[in-house]
Amino acid sequence: MLDLNDLRFFVQVVDKGGFAAAGRAYGAPKSTLSKRIAVLERAVGVRLIQRSSRSFGLTEIGREFYRHATAMVFEAEAAEALAAGRLAEPSGLVRVTAGLPLVQGVLARVLPGLALDYPKIQIDLHASDRFIDILQDGFDIAVRSHFTELTDSGLIQRRLRREEFWIVASPDFAAKNGPWLTPHDLTSAAAVMFPAAEPSWTLRSSTGQIVKVLPAARYFSNETTSLMEAAKQGVGLACIPSQFCFEEIAGGTLCRVLPTWQAGTVTITLLTASRRGQLPAVRLVSDLIAKAFQD
Repeated sequence: MLDLNDLRFFVQVVDKGGFAAAGRAYGAPKSTLSKRIAVLERAVGVRLIQRSSRSFGLTEIGREFYRHATAMVFEAEAAEALAAGRLAEPSGLVRVTAGLPLVQGVLARVLPGLALDYPKIQIDLHASDRFIDILQDGFDIAVRSHFTELTDSGLIQRRLRREEFWIVASPDFAAKNGPWLTPHDLTSAAAVMFPAAEPSWTLRSSTGQIVKVLPAARYFSNETTSLMEAAKQGVGLACIPSQFCFEEIAGGTLCRVLPTWQAGTVTITLLTASRRGQLPAVRLVSDLIAKAFQD
């Protein structure tokens, strides 16, 4: 059985990027940390850290070992906190991952306020549109946008909202190129779009009618904010999730085209691991994120 204290020392050394930095941060002699890591390496039978007078780094096995050691130390500290009755006050590091549009549109606006209100909570917000395994990569919360149902991954799924895509344009562009009274009027209209093999929009009316249209794409981007900015500058029509263009429509920098039609829907879901999701800090951050998307 491995010594949990040695695992904790190992995680601390990796987190701080070296023995000297870890020793200064945690008030432990560098020699003690080096000795305990050596004991740990003998116990597991492999070298975990490549170290010399000039460099510090993990071996390939060391990187994998670190992920598991971090989880073990996390669970041990949570158990200690529970036994000591210290879970009443939210505290600790909460790591959140979400796609770039969700970070820019919502999370970057609401999470700093939580950090101010709860100084014992640390927020680590990671923006990425690639798939992230929150268990393997050490995240507590993931916020996902998805067009189909998520697979059953064993994570707790909390559906936040389902929002429509709207066709929008700048008022000047609409005045010069409109009016657009039916979806067919959008055919060959200048548009800014996500990259696709067939740049088209499938529109659904409030009565259930479905029409596919093929505008004339003039500008491509795989990022929502840049598409919205191009539409505001009059490059063309854009298909934008309602949450991201609602304020621009209210402020008059964009207008909605064909307001009784929508161009698809996207679901936003919050995911947590079952055990981590019960910690007060994680639960508090989850609730704040959920409220931000439901307001």
